[in-house]
Amino acid sequence: MTLIPGTRLGPYEIVAAIGAGGMGEVYRAKDSRLGRDVAIKVLPASFSEDAERLRRFEQEAKAAGVLNHPNVTAVYDIGTDPSEGFPYVVQELLEGETLRSVLADGKLPARKTVDYSLQIVRGLAAAHEKGIVHRDLKPENIFVTNDGRVKILDFGLAKLMQAEGSASSGTNLPTETRGTEPGVVMGTLGYMSPEQVRGKPADARSDIFSFGAILYEMLSGKRPFQGDSAADTMSSILREDPPDLSLTNQSVSPGLERIVRHCLEKNPQQRFHSAHDVAFDLEALSGSSAPRLQPPRMRLRARIPSSLVAAGCVAAGLLAGWLIWRPHSESSPTFHRLTFRRGPVWNARFSPDGGSIIYSASWDGAQKPELFSTRLESPESLQLSLANKWLTGISRSGEMLVVQPDNYLSGYCIIGNLSQAPLSGTASRVLLEDVGAADWSPDGASIAVVHAPQGRYRLEFPVGKVLYETAGWISYPRVSPKGDAIAFFDHSVFGDDRGSVAVMDLAGKKTILSAGWESAQGLAWSPSGKEIWFTASRSGTSRGLYAVTPAGRERPVLVAPGSVTLQDISRDGRVLLAETNMRLGFFGLSPAETKERDLSNFEWSWGARLSDDAKTVVFTEQGEAGGPGYSVYQRPLDGSAAVRLGEGAGLAISPDGKWVLAGRVRTSPTTLVLLPTGAGQPRTFPKDSIDRDIDFGAFLPDGKTIAYSAHERGKPMRAFLQDLEGGAARPVTPEGVVARLLSPDGKFLLTQAEGHGFALAPIGGGPSTPARGFDPTDHAVGWTADGRSVFVGTDRVLPARIFRVELETGGRELWKEFMPGDPTGITRLGAMAVSRDGKTMLFGYGHRIADLYVAEGLR
Repeated sequence: MTLIPGTRLGPYEIVAAIGAGGMGEVYRAKDSRLGRDVAIKVLPASFSEDAERLRRFEQEAKAAGVLNHPNVTAVYDIGTDPSEGFPYVVQELLEGETLRSVLADGKLPARKTVDYSLQIVRGLAAAHEKGIVHRDLKPENIFVTNDGRVKILDFGLAKLMQAEGSASSGTNLPTETRGTEPGVVMGTLGYMSPEQVRGKPADARSDIFSFGAILYEMLSGKRPFQGDSAADTMSSILREDPPDLSLTNQSVSPGLERIVRHCLEKNPQQRFHSAHDVAFDLEALSGSSAPRLQPPRMRLRARIPSSLVAAGCVAAGLLAGWLIWRPHSESSPTFHRLTFRRGPVWNARFSPDGGSIIYSASWDGAQKPELFSTRLESPESLQLSLANKWLTGISRSGEMLVVQPDNYLSGYCIIGNLSQAPLSGTASRVLLEDVGAADWSPDGASIAVVHAPQGRYRLEFPVGKVLYETAGWISYPRVSPKGDAIAFFDHSVFGDDRGSVAVMDLAGKKTILSAGWESAQGLAWSPSGKEIWFTASRSGTSRGLYAVTPAGRERPVLVAPGSVTLQDISRDGRVLLAETNMRLGFFGLSPAETKERDLSNFEWSWGARLSDDAKTVVFTEQGEAGGPGYSVYQRPLDGSAAVRLGEGAGLAISPDGKWVLAGRVRTSPTTLVLLPTGAGQPRTFPKDSIDRDIDFGAFLPDGKTIAYSAHERGKPMRAFLQDLEGGAARPVTPEGVVARLLSPDGKFLLTQAEGHGFALAPIGGGPSTPARGFDPTDHAVGWTADGRSVFVGTDRVLPARIFRVELETGGRELWKEFMPGDPTGITRLGAMAVSRDGKTMLFGYGHRIADLYVAEGLR
């Protein structure tokens, strides 16, 4: 059907035809309500003739509508013409050309190819995080705007166009007419993955294969899989590798060719497992032009602490030495060190006039944060009278926002009372409870807050008006200089600092500007409001400084060894940074030893679990050494070398010690895998809609069933059981009630409801029994062998304590108290596991040392 100019589809008036293709006819139209130009895609009549297909169209179009990313074409609306009955999609109107048109002149320069490719995989990553797979990625479905932005077209619609027939039949494959090849199934077929050609289900890795074919064509000017017929092309996809890129493009680097080959692996298990991984490797190729740190005007000092725990901060001196040794250039950035004591710096801000810096820190073994004020011309800091406060914002009139960090939820998720105080720090007034962070509006009249009542994170601006709520968590909210948007980090995994840079307008529209960061901490608007600066890392915790525009154009600003955290940017463009060395680890205390043993492996060891015989520990290694998907390690408690078992987060050791249950964090939703401790292959669980938690998992005594905490999409957490031989997960507890421990006989779960106390839930079903003697802040870390008592620990309080709670009476007994030799820099210390006889204990610790710098000349 052809629509003439002036035709109305609801509030949209057709202006002109743009083109046509396998997805239908496309028109330029005017939205009479908002006065904007849009693109309307009128879909084929077959949609309206098939009720089931129309239903799926609406479902997929709605799914595509939730994608809010600068590299994905925005879907504004869907509708059906009341008179003719045909469905249509209203999309963002783009000015430019498809990648197919761009490639008409042949291959692209490597630099432009990497730029386009990064934008494509970021769009793919955003979609895959929402569970949306394209399934028909090809140059015709990629659009390059006139200003160089890349947009992926037709997300959510592609699989509907192919759903009516199998790939192998060729009857319903979209065809492409190009040159002298009218109607030959080459365009779409040439970019299909092997699993699509075989008619098997296609997941995110199928999109990665299609992207690899596009990347190959951008670099070579030729398609990687092409035959004289559709059958020949299918055979090429299934059995042949494309010619080496060096035959068509001598300038392709080995690193870039490796990325192409890894995308085009025939076996999806051997491909990149996520678009985030592809983006990380491409980022490594594109980031070499980033400015590097240059020497400061002052010579820097590095201190080396003497204790075993504090030895982790030796790396903090690496930056100082590196700064001194590098040659100086008058045009290079300069760095002025502000702090000279040992301990963590939590947050810092410039004063309204830019002459002073207010910061919160825990110096020289202090266990709670304190507020300090310093000036650029002085190495001394003045301590303010407010204690146990984190600074989170300063208004232009000199009013501080501070948070009392009293409620530790998980990982980096810490909330408390939000207060307002003058710069003098003499007194404070409580404004709101359960706040993680906050920021003033430019006029100082309103506050943007990360509010987390009952642990459910939401962004409010002003206070009380909810703009966004998430099952993950939110950090570093910063209001734009014009007061018309809030930038923040959107973290999908609760407690984990991996996440995306997002911006929210005042109407509640969220846009992801930069995704796929393994560690993301520190964010601020540039003075002009044209960029958002942030510190993040694609792998590990070595964060660099980056900038991204509200349109999604990203660039590196500062690359250095170690890790930096952006604190603030002054009105004149000076940048406040914290150079930070962080470490997670754990100690072991066994009955055969008189002194604790540090059993950590690399720089980010956490989640230690004991075997039933208390001779082996399994733990998770994150950070640089653990990789983007984390790694599971096993080590004997005698301190022998740790052995890597595989990718994931370790949850439990089977009763016979032959398997470790782990969560795969790079899948969405999080799935489970069994990793062998000896010979054998990993056993993966079938993917479903349940998102597993990586905090609790356990084997029942027979080793044939597991228990874990998880949630179905859009629903609260609860406990589930699942048989290892197959079958669906079975809920054990009501929604909102999670498991903490499994009893030794496998008959009860110790559970906890959000914001409430503990209870005993029978595995076989039936009502739960409230458990007495527990504090809501307790961390359950072990069950005695007789099943009569539970060990619980405290966290973030020194010394760390373990209590034994008797279940029948509620009696509470102090079992163990532990204090490291040097507490300086220890930000977290708590029990992680206790053996069933109570004689072997594991204590996890967090260690952080930081120094503040003011940088000038960063651009």
